[in-house]
Amino acid sequence: MLRAKSIPNTSSGLSIPTVRRHLAASVTGKSSSKSTHLVPFYRVPQKQRGLVAAAKQVHVNIQENESVTSSSASKSDGIDVKVVITIRKKMKEKLSEKIEDQWESFIIGIGQGILIQLISQDIDPVTKSGKSIDSFVRGWMPKPSNHPNIVEYAANFTVPHDFGLPGAILITNFYGKEFFLREIIIHGFREGPVFFPGYTWIHSRNANPESRIIFKNDVYLPSQTPAGIKDLRREDLLSIRGNGKGERKPHERIYDYAPYNDLGAPDKSKDLGRPVIGDQERPYPRRCRTGRPSTKSDPLSESRIEKPHPVYVPRDETFEEIKQNTFSAGRLKALLHNLIPSIAASLSSTDIPFTCFTDIDKLYKDGFVLSNEEQEEGTGNLFLGKLMNQVLTVGERLLKYEIPDAIKRDRFAWLRDNEFARQAMAGVNPVNIELLKEFPILSKLDPAVYGPAESAITREIIEEELHGMSIEEAIEKKKLFLLDYHDMLLPFMEKMNSLPGRKAYASRTIFFYNHTGHLRPIVIELLLPPTSTAPQNKRVFTHGNDATSHWIWKQAKAHVCSNDAGIHQLVNHWLRTHACMEPYIIATHRQLSSLHPIYKLLHPHMRYTLEINALARQSLINGGGIIEASFSPGKYAMELSSAGYSKWQFDMEALPADLIRRGMAVEDSSNPNGIKLVIEDYPYAADGLLIWSAIKELVESYVQYYYTEVNSVTSDIELQAWWSEIKNKGHFDKRNETWWPSLNTKEDLCGILTIMIWIASGQHAAINFGQYPFGGYVPNRPTLLRKFIPQETDPDYEKFIHDPQQSFLSSLPTQLQATKVMAVQDTLSTHSPDEEYLGQIHELQGHWICDNEVVKLYKEFSAKLEEIEEIIKKRNKDNSLKNRCGAGIPPYELLRPSSGPGVTGRGIPNSISI
Repeated sequence: MLRAKSIPNTSSGLSIPTVRRHLAASVTGKSSSKSTHLVPFYRVPQKQRGLVAAAKQVHVNIQENESVTSSSASKSDGIDVKVVITIRKKMKEKLSEKIEDQWESFIIGIGQGILIQLISQDIDPVTKSGKSIDSFVRGWMPKPSNHPNIVEYAANFTVPHDFGLPGAILITNFYGKEFFLREIIIHGFREGPVFFPGYTWIHSRNANPESRIIFKNDVYLPSQTPAGIKDLRREDLLSIRGNGKGERKPHERIYDYAPYNDLGAPDKSKDLGRPVIGDQERPYPRRCRTGRPSTKSDPLSESRIEKPHPVYVPRDETFEEIKQNTFSAGRLKALLHNLIPSIAASLSSTDIPFTCFTDIDKLYKDGFVLSNEEQEEGTGNLFLGKLMNQVLTVGERLLKYEIPDAIKRDRFAWLRDNEFARQAMAGVNPVNIELLKEFPILSKLDPAVYGPAESAITREIIEEELHGMSIEEAIEKKKLFLLDYHDMLLPFMEKMNSLPGRKAYASRTIFFYNHTGHLRPIVIELLLPPTSTAPQNKRVFTHGNDATSHWIWKQAKAHVCSNDAGIHQLVNHWLRTHACMEPYIIATHRQLSSLHPIYKLLHPHMRYTLEINALARQSLINGGGIIEASFSPGKYAMELSSAGYSKWQFDMEALPADLIRRGMAVEDSSNPNGIKLVIEDYPYAADGLLIWSAIKELVESYVQYYYTEVNSVTSDIELQAWWSEIKNKGHFDKRNETWWPSLNTKEDLCGILTIMIWIASGQHAAINFGQYPFGGYVPNRPTLLRKFIPQETDPDYEKFIHDPQQSFLSSLPTQLQATKVMAVQDTLSTHSPDEEYLGQIHELQGHWICDNEVVKLYKEFSAKLEEIEEIIKKRNKDNSLKNRCGAGIPPYELLRPSSGPGVTGRGIPNSISI
């Protein structure tokens, strides 16, 4: 509802609030502006000629009636301007939609479709209110279009000489359905064309009687807003926030917060009930509120919308049609709605383990026949690319996977210790390895519950692998590193191991960085909660010198990889990028006007994230979803993710700060970014710091350009409300933490923005697009294991001794589990043909940037990224960098800025869009 001050209409006397609500019950088509000569441009399809013929006479009559007004208006009466409105039609229309388009043309033609109102930046000195002038768009004239889906309408106005430049446009859609407004351009002012970027859906007045406010492509801090549009700036933000009540409707563009209380389906099955994630017991970032009714079984849980029906996201957050057709999200929807059910239908009756490595190889060489009975006819498969690459017979397709990078160059690399260690720094999850700073290793868990705090890894075990070096010396020289999943996982072990077909340990792995510059694992500790018979339920493994020890060591590494896969997916990927970005996006829309420079800076890095997150809540992280079915934590997956959030800190999400916290870098003012890597051959960190630095430079230059005054940050009321809301609403469960950065200076602002853009772009790319290249070969990175490591007292120990390969394979995910997760990983690792990469200016952003100095900043940023691309190429050919170059070693390209389409293992998109 409009709350802005009334701005009288200079031609009709209607205030803006009245104009936004007022229309006579019967619209005559007469304009209230001084000049009502309206000439929409429209390509009339041949099939529409019959229908529109009747409307042509109406158009002629309108023009005749208006000709007197037009001819009598002399140049001294005002300035003649033309408003060109560009609307984008659907690329693929059904017959019924084409008929609706014909009717839409008729309605607009007789002046009952679109009302536009120009709002001046200036206020009337007498009334102290903004100046305005309005008119219906009506009449049409066929005009060739450069694009078959683009429709242009032109409205001619005569505005008073003292009207000033328009700063906003109110647009009211009287037609029965929404339309997509691409842009509005006003020609005729002495200063040149005035551009109003749209790229937004304009709702029908039937759905919401309020007009939409479209601002000019100017940039203003709140205090700089022209007087004529100040109230509209506030009004637009109020309309976006909503009132926090009721169920959201598809046409709405309301952003609000809610906890993750929509993951379970207790009304469907008691087994599908899930606790609320996002409360005092299970803290979590907030998601976008949908407002659906509570379930009958659990008043705290929100009822679900099941596929293929979409979950609400604000209207402009949904994928554009071109994205639906070619974007990876279309592929993901096809996967979730069609392929995964078909895999389950084809394999569920024979859900067996892999019996030999040849069974796994067949997924890439031969594929397997997939029943197509449950798929919707004509949908889904076109998105799945090479996965579904051959039609066998009617109702059957061949599912065949590409050979992943993990084994493409060296099919046995995954067996070796140096590859196991290499992937801790150059794999898909290079963000958990840390420097071992003290010994013995101690847990922070309650010893009364989880047993003695001290690790079972002894000095003697470690020093056997140090070639004469003591532990103290190795720690001092920064030679020992740790992958520690003990405290995160041990509290979940009883729950996880109670699930059918799941067997897991908490784990610690110690690595030694030797004199040749190689990192290798030297000891693994696997732990279970203490019991009365095993008060210290801890086992320690080394690589050993005999065949039995080697096979046991391989299984121990597999358990570490399984833990790593779960922490990667649930904490580092989903939580720290997808889930933590969502509150930033919601707050940006709620508190920063589209006129705000920080809104324009962040917008490319927010596109489509809410939509992809909603899809994940519906089918990936939900109760009974793919993540629960495919990863060790099972139904406790999101509770584990919440445990990860308990340790999350916003300020530690800065790459340099994270590296220092983990001991992987030390402060060094002589180096760029003020740090020096402990291991220079750490590909994720080395390349990541280049990207981080480039983002930081852009942000600092951008902020310096717009915030020129000393107190301009503290006096920016929108910016301060934005940061307050992120802390107190978006991350409500962390609102009282003392580590939140202040927002008092330009330096504070630059630090906050650099973190957000890094998370949305570089960080997400580094931990997402390698999922299939590294996880597509199940033995390299199993997402769950189904057996404990055999001990001599176990009944199956003799089977292990007799056939250790079969023992290993039988502990891996089943063929159904593996195939499902491989399909998801393949899709999540895929770039679409029209991906928007870091450094590339999206068309909408290009329309927003109206300042040559800002254009120059973005060009410099793009040039910097091109330089980084070349640096990374050279690094990947440097034989001294063993973690990214060598026989069978895949180059590290996850942070190369550009990429082609498909599963490439490289490329940094602007935003989290898959």
